[in-house]
Amino acid sequence: MTPSQPSRPQRSPVEVWYLAQNFLLSETSLYVFKRVLQAILTLFLASIFSFFVIQLSPGDFLDLYRQNPQVSPETIQQLEEQFGLNRPVWEQYFRWLWQVVSRFNFGTSFAYQRPVAAVLWERIPNTLLLSVSSIIVTWAIAIPLGIVGAVKQNRFIDQFLRVVSYLGQGVPTLITGLLLLFFAQITAPLFPIGGITSINHEDLNWFGKMLDVAWHLVLPTLALSVTSYAGLQRIMRGQLLDVLRQDYIRTARAKGLPENRVIYVHAVRNAMNPMITLLGFEFANILAGAFITENYFNWPGLGRLILQAVQAQDLYLVMASLMMGAVILIVGNLLADIALTFVDPRIRLSEMN
Repeated sequence: MTPSQPSRPQRSPVEVWYLAQNFLLSETSLYVFKRVLQAILTLFLASIFSFFVIQLSPGDFLDLYRQNPQVSPETIQQLEEQFGLNRPVWEQYFRWLWQVVSRFNFGTSFAYQRPVAAVLWERIPNTLLLSVSSIIVTWAIAIPLGIVGAVKQNRFIDQFLRVVSYLGQGVPTLITGLLLLFFAQITAPLFPIGGITSINHEDLNWFGKMLDVAWHLVLPTLALSVTSYAGLQRIMRGQLLDVLRQDYIRTARAKGLPENRVIYVHAVRNAMNPMITLLGFEFANILAGAFITENYFNWPGLGRLILQAVQAQDLYLVMASLMMGAVILIVGNLLADIALTFVDPRIRLSEMN
């Protein structure tokens, strides 16, 4: 008969309240709360600007129906009433905003005749998968090469890496995507260039499905990573060179610490601080590049969805897509700020703007 384990002592309501109060009033919680309030204001102003800019486009979704002689004026009028397009612009906006705030309902897509949230939910994971994979590849390549360039300053390998980074930074995602499409064409059928899965995807086991998606990710990820990698490598090199000139690095060397420990423990850790700050902006740039890449490689993400919605003047789908993109950027910047405090405990969230 095994002895019974002692039960954990129950916390009193006073202790629970004290712990909850400490958590809610902690520096991280207060910072997150402040950023959430800023995000709400940012999203509100962005929604106003986006909604009225979209309205500047001539015509609306029903223009195609108006040009069709088989569609009667009564049907057009009924559709205008159904979609709310016969109301003033300001009334359309506030009706849309109220249903978003009160019911988290972004409206119904004109083109798909489905709730906008359902259409977005099918595309957001694909865009996040492409963006996150690009960030991982970019950082996995740029950070080590930036360190090598700084450690081997002005040697042949440093000069070679600088030339490569200059070339990569000078080639936009638009050109990179075209070059990779040409490469895929001359090496066909080695690299898939359409969609996210193969025709026989459902017949594969779970590991085969993962490999199939990963293989379809190769070219879109490279198209997004080239320009980002080039800029990130140069920044990492410059930051590390600046840190290596600091007095505490000279002191560490004078104490006889091994060079690898000086570089990889002391110098690189401090040089990474600005890099983590840039992570939020890097995420924004990758999302912007994903719009081009997704159309090139027929990737079913937010980029293609927004382009098709703009071309069809699908008002509520465009608005919801823009808002979801803004939310992703805000969350990315917030996570970058919080990660910065874990990397460098000297940084306090209360001192950050």
